[in-house]
Amino acid sequence: MSNSGLATLRDYIRWAMSQFKQAQLFFQPDGDGLFEEARTLILGSLHLPYELHDKYLDCNLHADEHAIVQNILTRRIEQRIPAAYLLGEAWFAGLPFKVDERVMIPRSPLAQLIPQHFAPWLIKTPLRILDLCTGSGCLGITCALEFTDAEVMLVDVSEDALQVAKDNIALHQLEQRVFTHRSDMFTDLRAQRFDLIVCNPPYLQADAWAQLPPEFKHEPQASSQGGHDGLEFIRQVLQQSSKHLTDKGLLVIEVGEHQQRLIALYPEIDIIWLEHSQADAAVLALTAQQCEALNTV
Repeated sequence: MSNSGLATLRDYIRWAMSQFKQAQLFFQPDGDGLFEEARTLILGSLHLPYELHDKYLDCNLHADEHAIVQNILTRRIEQRIPAAYLLGEAWFAGLPFKVDERVMIPRSPLAQLIPQHFAPWLIKTPLRILDLCTGSGCLGITCALEFTDAEVMLVDVSEDALQVAKDNIALHQLEQRVFTHRSDMFTDLRAQRFDLIVCNPPYLQADAWAQLPPEFKHEPQASSQGGHDGLEFIRQVLQQSSKHLTDKGLLVIEVGEHQQRLIALYPEIDIIWLEHSQADAAVLALTAQQCEALNTV
């Protein structure tokens, strides 16, 4: 990749957009694709804020800065590494989180729902919150910042993921209220109960992984695959949550594209479907009573 004639940040952003389009890179469906990716990578690699005033885009780069930008753009194009991993940072609900290839990149629609406090379905301000399948910890940490009196437990089966989550707890200075715990789903939680359970479990069908864009192959496969039908972990959460919710507790779980299948599986349950703008990632909510009833159908 030649950078001949490129002098300013604006030059690089324009050039990177052309290179990204030619390479047919994959971008997250939300946002302004080419421009957002180019600006994020170039400014982020130089430790500049995304919101940098446009007047600074016409500043010339130093020689060492040319090398830094060139390197990160080359890795993005040739290795198809997502921008969040290249920069070691992703944003969720307006908050920064440390990420690397030990955890999935946060992209859940719960980013829209947590600041709304799951109204009107969450009728009691939660004092104990569980983030199951936590990964980077973004769901639970965002909940902790919204519900400032709550104690939050971040649970994952992966020690690697929990280390990233611990880093994010420290980043947001929540060591006094947010804790990690290793468990395979609910297995090691015994009889603990929570006022709110949030969960983004693996829900891809077994054959879907091979069809994903190359960018997704950098993410931990175990965090995505939900068994042959994609419902293996979703079923576990639905069937076991009643044992871990308080009487006025609420379960909130992302289920991907499985909305119609779950409606067909549980026709007796009036599932609450939470509204958001991300069409390919349905989110359901169930009260403690609904979770209890689900185990009898």
